[in-house]
This record gives sequence, structure tokens and C-alpha cells, in this order.
Amino acid sequence: MKIYNSLTGKKQEFKPLEEGKVKMYACGITVSGEAHIGHAYQALIYDIIRKYLEKIGYDVTYARNYTDVDDKIIAKSNETGIPADVYAQEMIKNIDEQMSRLKVDDPSLWLKATESIDDIIEFVSVLEKKGHAYSTPKGDVYFSVESFPSYGKLSHRNLEDAMNGVRVDNDEMKKNPLDFALWKSAKEGEPSWSSPWGDGRPGWHIECSTMNRKAFGDQIDIHGGGRDLIFPHHENEIAQTEALTGKPFASFWIHNGLIKVNGQKMSKSLGNSLFLKDLLDKYSPEVIKFALLQTNYRGDINVTDNLFPDAEKHLYEFYKIILAAETAFQKVDGENLEIDAAFNKAMDDDFNTALAISNLFGIFKSIKSKVNSGDSSAAADVAQVRKTYSLIGLFETDAKAFVEEFESKNKEDIPEEVVKIAEERLLARKEKNWAKSDELRDKITALGYTVKDGKDGYTLTKN
Repeated sequence: MKIYNSLTGKKQEFKPLEEGKVKMYACGITVSGEAHIGHAYQALIYDIIRKYLEKIGYDVTYARNYTDVDDKIIAKSNETGIPADVYAQEMIKNIDEQMSRLKVDDPSLWLKATESIDDIIEFVSVLEKKGHAYSTPKGDVYFSVESFPSYGKLSHRNLEDAMNGVRVDNDEMKKNPLDFALWKSAKEGEPSWSSPWGDGRPGWHIECSTMNRKAFGDQIDIHGGGRDLIFPHHENEIAQTEALTGKPFASFWIHNGLIKVNGQKMSKSLGNSLFLKDLLDKYSPEVIKFALLQTNYRGDINVTDNLFPDAEKHLYEFYKIILAAETAFQKVDGENLEIDAAFNKAMDDDFNTALAISNLFGIFKSIKSKVNSGDSSAAADVAQVRKTYSLIGLFETDAKAFVEEFESKNKEDIPEEVVKIAEERLLARKEKNWAKSDELRDKITALGYTVKDGKDGYTLTKN
């Protein structure tokens, strides 16, 4: 199995630090608001990676964190009048509920920044003793970037490039503009804890390093997160952790792509955030997963108006074939190991869910052909598809229920004009007048509908 390693910039054969065991950490959500599609995608990707590693025989310990004390959370607390700790807990509860609806499993370990304050203080104290950190008279503590010569090795930036790529905190007491906060002195109205430097709270970057070390020790196999975290967050994690331990922090750094909405970066300022709750109110978890997993996890996903409706239509067509097979033949526990082997081959190549999903079109074409010819091995194929693809959250629904729900949902009042053209086209097809059939199909498409031919006629759906 090969995994793309952001640290080396290439795919590498995966070998864990300890044979048969994998230590894996993924940066979770800063709970300053509701979960959006980007949060959902990141959680989904690392859940699938964990499950596939387990499938091929590894004992995986997977940790995720909630950042529950942060500038953004404090800003939301001030905006809403809800105490920061109460606000954070409410958001965690809401986010957990939405992830459960999406059917993303919990990690092996849930970690929270506020439950690791003593460990954070100890971590910062050791960095200070080793000369990698310094405190200011105000009670802030900064990491000295110049004390870590290999700073920039993950993002592949030198210090000058890094200066241009980070929002610099203009604290005049910083020795270098790139130095980043490990401990922030208390401000009025903000949550704080006592420390050797005075009351304050942890900086964002130190939280993940500390929680990682608390859960796993000095080294882990895989560290994951969104590509937007490479710099400065993960770069800073490497610096402070390796400065403390003197050892390589993570063997593999994995980063998923970002979500765009109609070609634009998703952001609060643009008002184009897609909240997970809203998506789940409209689409099933399987539809959302099918849509997102059609892109390799390292690529950006462009959410167009058609992304989820098209995914739903594809699943509908697949479920119709499943229903036909399960109706025609007795359900079996048989196997088609070729289906499973093709899935594994795709996943062994850097968890390529896009290839695994594209394989489905050929698989279902074969199953449909078998059903039409009365070949009962179609039942074993369906059973294998359900078993294999359940790992990425697909085909876990009753086929009849999925088909009926889709048809009911799309059984809107189709204009009489469209139905009339569709009936005329059906007659043309019976007369084998293919040119006229194609012409009428184009008319239907121009009116905003899609006609799908079936064994017993046709179906019409709105584009």
C-alpha cells in the first residue's frame, strides 16, 4: 500500500513504526460554529482511512480532537453572550449529532484542548528550558522559529517565503515575526488558567502537539488534516514537537483537499458555507458520501448545483439494478472476490475512492446483464458490492426503500408537455425510429428534464 506523504511530496510504501499497529491522529474541528461540508468531508476521509487500514489487518488507534478554546470561540461567546465553555460544549453536542446522522464513526479517542491544560503547560515549560521558547514580561510565551533550523520542511518554504504566507502577529515583544504563541496571557473576559507565566490560555498550535503526545507518546504513524492546515498549523506542530523530543513526529503527513462552491472557496465572508445539517435534511448520507468520494481525497471538490442531485441519480440507477437482482434471485452470502480485489487495489493506491467508485459503473453494467439473462450469480455480485462498499458507507440501504423514496421525491408535477413528448418518443422507439427518438430526447432535455429508458418504459426526472 502506498500513501502520498506531504512531507516528502511523493507516494511511499506504508510501514508503521510498530509492526501490525497504526497510531493515527487527525486535526478535528474548532467548535466556533455549526459543522459544514468541509468538516464533514475531512471527518469522512479519515474515518475511511482508519477502516481500510483495519480491513487489511492493522490494529488502528485513531485520535481526533476538538479545539474547544480558541480566539474564534471567544469571539462567538462575546457575540452571543454565552460563556465560552458553555458555547463550546453546545457546539460539540450539535456537531456530534450531525456526524452521527452522516454515519461517520467516532474515533478510538476523543481529545479536547481544555482537558489537556496541565500537559500543555508542561510541554511549553520544557520547550522554554531547552531554549526553544521564551516568555515576555506580559506573560506570553513564544516558540523561537530560528531555534529549529528545519522549520518549513513540511510546507517546503524557506523563512522568507514563510513570512509572506502567514498573518504576522505584530507583538513588539516577539524576537522574530514568525515566532508563534505557545501560551497567551489572559485578557479580561476570556477563559484562562494559572501557569508559571501568569494566567492565560494555550495557543492553537500547541494544543494538537500536546494531545498527540498525551495519546501516543513521541511519535505517530499518520497525521492528517485539511490542506489548509499545512502552513502554519502543521508546520508549527512539527517544530514544537520535534524540538521537544528530538525525533521525527509523524512518518506520514496526509492532507485532504478543500471544498469550493461553484468555483469559489467556501468561507463565511462569502456567505457560501454549506452546513451539514442542511445537506442531511435534503439528501441521505449515502448520496453525500457518493458525491464527495468521487474525487480523490487530495483533490479539491467543486460543489456545483448538480453535484448532489447527480450523485442521487447514479445511486438510484444502481439501486434499481440491486432491486432487480434481489427480486429475481434468492439472496446469497456468495462472493465475487474480483470486486473486492479491485476495490482493494484502488484503496492501496493512496486511498483512491474515486477509482473505487468509477469501478461501480462497470460492475453494475455486468450485474444488469446477468439479471436480464437469468444468471443467478448476479445475486452473489450484489452481496459482494454491499459488503465491500459498506466500508465507504455505500449500499447499506434497503434497495426497494431507496428506489421508492427517490421516485416519490422526484414525482413532482411534470408538465403535460414533457409527458406528451416522452410518450411520443416511447412510440418512436417501439417503431425503431431512432432519429426521431433522439430528437424528442433533446426536446425533453431542453425543457429541463431527463428521460431514462427502462425495461417497462421510461422515467422522467428534473435536471
